[in-house]
Amino acid sequence: MHELSLSQSLIEIVAEHARRHDLERVTEVLVDVGALSCVSPHALSFCFDATSRGTIAEGATLTITVVSTEAWCWTCGKTVTVADRSGGCPDCGGFTVRAADPRDLRVTEIVGSLRREGAA
Repeated sequence: MHELSLSQSLIEIVAEHARRHDLERVTEVLVDVGALSCVSPHALSFCFDATSRGTIAEGATLTITVVSTEAWCWTCGKTVTVADRSGGCPDCGGFTVRAADPRDLRVTEIVGSLRREGAA
């Protein structure tokens, strides 16, 4: 289950962002997951809840959006947009598509509250 290591990396990114922007608490993390990625949104959400315990992101909502991705179809040789893993090539119906963009997961927004002046 690589979602565990992805969520651990996600927590590191969130913690660094919070430190740089002087956030007291992170309340929501929004991520895009590529349609052809091997990332299970359900598993990622479960792992995020577990790995965020005891961190600045504990209790934060993880909002996952599965986004269409550009892919190359080995069958028809075209670059196409694929909305989900199960659909295959929208032009020829072939299931031999490869993602053109290798990024599986992208943080799009981190929402939190700023540390109050004078707070430790």
